Order: sequence, then structure tokens, then C-alpha cells
Amino acid sequence: MKVAILSCFYPFRGGIAQFNASLHQELSKTCTVKAFNFTRQYPEILFPGKTQYVTSDDDAVSIESTALLDTVNPFTYWKTYRKILQWKPDLVVMSYWMSWFAPSLGFIARRLRKHCKVVSVLHNVIPHEPRFFDAPLTRYFLSGCNGNICLCDEVAADLARLSPKAKERTLFHPIYEHFGSKLPKDKAMEALGLDKGKKTLLFFGLIRTYKGLDILLKAFEELDDSYQLVIAGEPYGSFDKYQALIDSSKGKDRIHLFTQYIKDSEVKLYFSAADLVVLPYRSATQSGINAIAYHFEVPMVVTDTGGLRQAVGETGTGLVADKAEPDLIVKEIVKFFSDTNLQNFCGISIKSEKERLSWKSFTRGLLDFYDNL
Repeated sequence: MKVAILSCFYPFRGGIAQFNASLHQELSKTCTVKAFNFTRQYPEILFPGKTQYVTSDDDAVSIESTALLDTVNPFTYWKTYRKILQWKPDLVVMSYWMSWFAPSLGFIARRLRKHCKVVSVLHNVIPHEPRFFDAPLTRYFLSGCNGNICLCDEVAADLARLSPKAKERTLFHPIYEHFGSKLPKDKAMEALGLDKGKKTLLFFGLIRTYKGLDILLKAFEELDDSYQLVIAGEPYGSFDKYQALIDSSKGKDRIHLFTQYIKDSEVKLYFSAADLVVLPYRSATQSGINAIAYHFEVPMVVTDTGGLRQAVGETGTGLVADKAEPDLIVKEIVKFFSDTNLQNFCGISIKSEKERLSWKSFTRGLLDFYDNL
């Protein structure tokens, strides 16, 4: 069976590229797989981070790909369609996470589905920070797909509201395994310059408004000096409002900033040092961060939004704050650290989830869905 994946791959960086690389590697064990890449994802003026690309000293997974698609240039839509068609795939998989990609991917999908099956992997249906044009553009993309894989129930519900007749199967966000093994805690803390005697909270990933770092900073203000907070990730937009909260915090000396893109080779440092990962999100579908936390077997406190309760609360791998409010997040953090039985239970549950949320299981579900379309 021949499977084409049209999405972002190395040298593009970030969670979607990491997802696609892992998917490619697992599918390649049973199928002939070819990666078709972007030449340009976004114009630089629209990209809020420092760069879209991995750096030369990062050890991100390098998947060989054919770079064809420029989202800004419609002439490349035809070129990409023809090149994929010439390869004669049985299945084309497209990752979808924001409406910017709907015109290009939708154009190609609508033409390819006349010759093969097209399946989307929906990371989001509607973005976390929605705009008026998201719904019509996403409907256009969805109309080109034979079927859709949703990564959590929340995404499936969004799909049902937007496109009730769309065929879908809800699977899960598999666990990332390419970040290496967990380090000894003391070694990781020493490398990051952390206090080995304190309970370590980790906020990890791109810093965007919907992820609620400001909420966590206000929560941290209510915790005693036995805690320290590590913030690791690149800000998308200004960091000024967060810095103002840090500067005015009585615990500012216990807040450790690593506000840059965290290379794949460095991810293990932060999760090896952490006692608890905190996701104080205002909105969410699923999160790639909890997939990393599972890999390193670090429990989580999350908010009750999107699929986070399903992924964390219902699996026993952490605790859920009912709302994205500082006092409720504090309550769950204190609860976790005050109960060793709870900590042990979360650890056991994470090990169980790691077995269930494998890439092998995910690709088996994807191919079974394809067979039944």
C-alpha cells in the first residue's frame, strides 16, 4: 500500500512537524510512504515566532521529503497535486490545524479524491483563537476529504457542528518518543540551574494567550517558597504582560525563564527536572504537551477545557481544575503534592497510558478507517 503524507516536515520545526515525522516512521513499517512538504508554510510577516525552521544544532527527526507547496502561490497547488498524482498513492494523509492551510490543502484534496482516498488528521477544526473566516475555509477543506481522523472528542464535536455529514473516527494523540530517555532528576536540575530542594512546576511550549501563562503566574503567587516555576518556550507575540507579572511577584526569584524555542535535544532536560507539568489553558482541543509528559512520566494539572479532562482526569494521569482560574489551579497543585498515594497512582496510570497511546495503535486505527471508507 502506498501512502502520501502532505504536510510540514523537516526542516520545519514544531509540534505538527514532529507529529508528521513520527507518523511517517510508523507507517513506513507496513506501507510505502512518501512525504510531500511545504516550500513555505506562512509568509514571515504572519509568523509570530522567530523562525519556522530547525537550527543546525538541533537533532529534530529528519524525514526525506519532496518540497513543493507554497501556501501563498496557487501555481504550486497544481504542481503539488500533479506530483502526488504521478506517484499513484492509495491514500493521501493531510494534517490540518488552522484555516490558513484550507485554500491550498482543500484545492489539492478535492482533486486527489477523484483518484484515491484522502484522509485528514484534524489537530483542530476551529483554531484556539478563532476568526470569522475559519468556519467557511475549514468547510472548504473538509469537502475535499473522504474521511477525518480526530485526535480527541472535542475535535470530533467541532467537526460534527461544522460538517455534520463528514465521516470521522476519533483516535488519540500518540505519545512522542523521539526526545530520548529521561535523565536523572539531579542532573537535569543542575543543568538548568534549579534549586534541588524545591517542588518544580513546568509550563512548557509556545507561549500564546489561550495557554494561560498569566493565570499560572497569578496562581504561583499564592504558593509558598517550597515551589519553583520553570517557564520554557518561545513567546508568540509580546512577553511584556507576563514579565510585568513576574517582576511584581513575591516569588520572582523562584521563577526560571527559558523563553526561547526549545530544541528537540533539550526537551528531556525540562521534563526530567519537573515534578508536575501545568497546563492552565483557557481553551484547548488536545495538547501535544501532555503527550510529551506521558513519555517522560510526569503527572499534570490541567484545566477543564477541550479534551484535557478526557486525556488527564479520566485516565488518572493528573488532576483537573474546573476552570482556568488561579485559585482553582493552586488547589489542584497543593492537592497533588500533599498526597503521596495520589502521586503514586498518577505514576502507575501514566505507565498504563503509555502502552495504550502508541504510534502502532494509532496507525492501525488510521489504516482500518481507510479500509472502511
